[in-house]
Amino acid sequence: MESQIEAFDPRLSFPERQVLPDFAQWTPEDFAAAFERAMEAHAGEIDAIAGSGTEPTFDNTILALERAGRPLSRVAALFFTLAGAHTNDGIQRVEREVSPKLSRHGSRISLNAALFSRIDALFERRHEAGLGAEELRLLERTHAGFVRSGARLEGDDRQRFADINARLAELGTRFSQNVLADESAYARPVTDADLAGLPAFLVSAMADAAQERGLAGHVVTLLRSIVVPFLTYCPNRALREEMFGAWTRRGEREGGTDNRPVLAEILQLRAEKARLLGFRSFADYKLDDTMAKTPDRVEALLRRVWDKARERADGDARKLAALAASEGDNAPLGAADWRFYAEKRRQAEFSIDEGALKSFFQLDRMIDAAFDVAGRLFGLRFEPLPEVRAWHPDARVWRVRDRDGTERGIFIGDYFARTSKRSGAWMSALRSQAKIDGGQTPVIYNVCNFAKPAKGEPALLSVDDARTLFHEFGHALHGLLSDVTYPSLAGTAVARDFVELPSQLYEHWLTVPAILQRHALHAETGEPLPAAEMEKLEAARTFDAGFDTVEFTASALVDLLFHREAEAPSDPMAREAEILEGLGMPRAIVMRHRSPHFAHIFSGDGYSSGYYSYMWSEVLDADAFEAFGEAGDPFDAQTAQRLRQFVYGAGNSEDPAILYERFRGRAPDPDALMRKRGFAA
Repeated sequence: MESQIEAFDPRLSFPERQVLPDFAQWTPEDFAAAFERAMEAHAGEIDAIAGSGTEPTFDNTILALERAGRPLSRVAALFFTLAGAHTNDGIQRVEREVSPKLSRHGSRISLNAALFSRIDALFERRHEAGLGAEELRLLERTHAGFVRSGARLEGDDRQRFADINARLAELGTRFSQNVLADESAYARPVTDADLAGLPAFLVSAMADAAQERGLAGHVVTLLRSIVVPFLTYCPNRALREEMFGAWTRRGEREGGTDNRPVLAEILQLRAEKARLLGFRSFADYKLDDTMAKTPDRVEALLRRVWDKARERADGDARKLAALAASEGDNAPLGAADWRFYAEKRRQAEFSIDEGALKSFFQLDRMIDAAFDVAGRLFGLRFEPLPEVRAWHPDARVWRVRDRDGTERGIFIGDYFARTSKRSGAWMSALRSQAKIDGGQTPVIYNVCNFAKPAKGEPALLSVDDARTLFHEFGHALHGLLSDVTYPSLAGTAVARDFVELPSQLYEHWLTVPAILQRHALHAETGEPLPAAEMEKLEAARTFDAGFDTVEFTASALVDLLFHREAEAPSDPMAREAEILEGLGMPRAIVMRHRSPHFAHIFSGDGYSSGYYSYMWSEVLDADAFEAFGEAGDPFDAQTAQRLRQFVYGAGNSEDPAILYERFRGRAPDPDALMRKRGFAA
């Protein structure tokens, strides 16, 4: 599959000797020129398919589309890896310029009447064409993608649809870059006195953050890996409130990075786009192609969980306020106080010291733990390739082999926060798995934002950080274990509310005793995490579940209710406040992602109307892990084999509901979520 790419530009290839392309060979100007050439070449391929005088067949239309545009896909994969993980002013400039161009290029394909006529003709006679199951699935998904991208529109509506998509691409890029600018620019110096009460790992991370910015001493930044532990341990209420305010107002400051007008325009354009396609609302449009299908089903799930979570959170708030009063703090419990007093309560009730616990969760050992689970479940081996350079010296590379020694692909892990990287954690692919044309193994990467330790010190993770590592590695396995024929159906190219199943399910194995005993070793003594501490972790598993569920569900409901209205709100911030008031949002809890920095739903439309999908998938992951409990072994071989075949390996080769039932033998039990979160069913 490399010949077409090598002819276009040898720098895009994955030579065996080199393993990865050389990112250092590319300048922003190179990318800009490569995008133009690749889009032109792709357009020529599309014209050839659409203009063919032969009767449409699967091979000359659907398979031809799968083969088309490989250089463009490769250029985009390399570029957007850098745009997210190691950007600069030049990359950001090209990103702003190329995003609307890519959108218009996509619209020219999806709105190509001659091309769609061929696809539509094949679709109409799909059951008489003698297609295999995967070929039929690809045809159906291709047809649905064209229809959802406006292929049936006529007249002026076609041009307006393309204009909307281009503008949305431009706005999504601006939204993301505004959030990154706010996060990168903020560094609040603190005095030595302000460090009192902070654990050593946090003090070290704050010193490293200052050094990265060329500052002396220690700073608090808006990276979650710093600001969350700071809010957890800082005893200075005024300082906590200052940091919490800065963190929750990202994207909401007057000036060039103000995202409020950006998100307002995004919502208006999405509503118009949905109407053009014949849907009442954008939520109706987005959910029509998911497992959930309708906004009503999503809202019913969220509100059912909301009531239980708010009840738990209200009770916890009273306990935290009483704890604060017992220490002489009689002010009303504020949102900046919750983490601080919750940690005190955790220590009092479970004798769990999160700061001390981090010494048992070294980054390198947690990476090994994630690999160990993959070996026990699926027989995978990870061979480090220290000589291979990715896009940054901190990014590490491994070759992945199956139990029989065959290569499954390449895995890259980029774990430390830096100013050139957007916040959050994610998985993506430089190359997806496929079997056509000789096949290709996947090149998959994880990006995280853990605090980088001082030189010579081990990187220590919180338990939540370790879960994030396992979560993203679960996504990576979804890409690495993919075993399908066509790249459009490979790996994570599945329904949004199914894609989080492999990742959230994988989190469960972090706290399996056999894994903790082997990998949760003290950074200094090498002693394993004591059994008593493991028991405490299990006992505290649902501690603060009310808080966690409220801050997530509030964000999911705001996302859904923003998008399920036929007319977009003229003032989204006022609408956000109205939604939260109507829900009875606890005063001492804030949405996990307030709208001006809610990148999941506004930096692109991947999770728009879809933030609920984490909870929808949690029903599946809770039920799926119970299958191992029923088998009596968290590594039961038969259950693991079904899991690999029907979840991690199947991609989008079948309907996700069918795939899940093939793994589990039945539909998921919706009460599994309530059991996992410790709420009464």
